[in-house]
Amino acid sequence: MRISKSLLALGLGAILASTTFAQAADDKIVIGFSQIGAESEWRTANTNDVKAAAERAGVELKFSDAQQKQENQIRAIRTFISQKVDVIGFVPIVETGWDNVLREAKRAKIPVVVMDRDLKVSDDSLYVAKIGTDQVEEGRKAFRWIDEYVTKNNVKPRNGGKTINIVVLEGTVGASAAVGRTKGFNEALAASSNKDHYKILASQTGDFTRQKGQEVMESFLKTYRNDIDVLFAQNDDMALGAIQAIEAAGLKPAKDIIIVGADAVKGMFQAMIEGKANATVECNPLQGDLFFETCKKILNGESVPKSVYVEEGVYDASTAAEVFPTRKY
Repeated sequence: MRISKSLLALGLGAILASTTFAQAADDKIVIGFSQIGAESEWRTANTNDVKAAAERAGVELKFSDAQQKQENQIRAIRTFISQKVDVIGFVPIVETGWDNVLREAKRAKIPVVVMDRDLKVSDDSLYVAKIGTDQVEEGRKAFRWIDEYVTKNNVKPRNGGKTINIVVLEGTVGASAAVGRTKGFNEALAASSNKDHYKILASQTGDFTRQKGQEVMESFLKTYRNDIDVLFAQNDDMALGAIQAIEAAGLKPAKDIIIVGADAVKGMFQAMIEGKANATVECNPLQGDLFFETCKKILNGESVPKSVYVEEGVYDASTAAEVFPTRKY
């Protein structure tokens, strides 16, 4: 487990303060958890890990699948409040629109712990802690890998022009993973000494799904077939869908078009082993143990950092076959 130094400095000052959430030692902890849905391999792994970790932690888990709709998630949180659960956890579908329901949880003296994605609220005390990943840094890592690969291999533009042309498959509009990865990617590009060597031709949402990733890539290829040098897909499922579109167009993924994804799911490792993808930036879905550990600390009145990040790496085709057997998702 790695705690971001900057966020730790902020988080320790924003710790559980005026209200102590007490839990009797002989009572079974009940936690309500709202998941956004099952849009990808990554999300399925995250859900399975939460459920398994609940059993390991000996807590009663009330699980709700929001099916990609914020209104379903808000309804689930209100149901958890009426059930008087001990802690509410959720993965925010989008960043905004949570103030009212989280105020209701605060009035009911039920602590809220956010997982995976970020949210924007008018009062940070509406949630106690966020467990998850550094999505801005994930975006930075993606561009840095591309820049290093292009430089090391002296990659030339396919159209004979002066710039390496990039297309981006963004995640769900308003989702913190999409916002963060876009921000980090653009920041790293702007900071690169080679920034004038790159151009983002197009950037469009693929909703983090394989089908939509394929559809949007088909559209990109119709417009820019001979101009695309690099694809950055903000999750691996969209990358895998895009690979299908690239092959259908008679091009070779990972050769004609450099393919970089995010999440580091097994399907992307298989694509790298098959020579159809180049790299993936890890977004670790195995957050359940840390989540329940944090919930128990909160109920015991212990101090917890506002934000805690799990460890993440970057993997490419050169090590995919070696690493694949060790992957848990």
